Amino acid sequence: MSRISSTMTFFYKRVFPLLWFGVLVLIIAFGLVSPSRGDQAYNIPFLIVPVLMGVFSYRFMQKMVFSLVDEVLDAGDALVVRNGAQEERIPLSDIKNVSYSPYMNPPQVTLSLRRHTAFGDTIVFCGPVSIVPMYGSPVIKDLIDRIDSAHKKR
Repeated sequence: MSRISSTMTFFYKRVFPLLWFGVLVLIIAFGLVSPSRGDQAYNIPFLIVPVLMGVFSYRFMQKMVFSLVDEVLDAGDALVVRNGAQEERIPLSDIKNVSYSPYMNPPQVTLSLRRHTAFGDTIVFCGPVSIVPMYGSPVIKDLIDRIDSAHKKR
């Protein structure tokens, strides 16, 4: 089985949010401990702006990053999807649509399924990162062609 999802998924799901929210906490901490000039009004932007950034970025990451599955493997006539301790084998004929967004960072692949799985009706994973920006992935193009031929056999 070959891996078709990006190896950077762990970084996008675990490391980057930790770094991002860590920086926001540091900005808040600097705002709390910085010496004031007799009035706390100078420190308010260091408290309000990072909190707002944290709320908005958490909602954004919840939609775009935390929903990514950990790993997608190509098993020939099926895809093996892993997220944490869960694993499911999905035949290519059960995939009704593939949406690939190479212009996003990270590039995302969305699989719409014909049946409900442990991961829901759609599976979103991080596509392979290309060296050439904004260039479609040959791995995903091949996957789309194989899914199309599996539908024709059906």
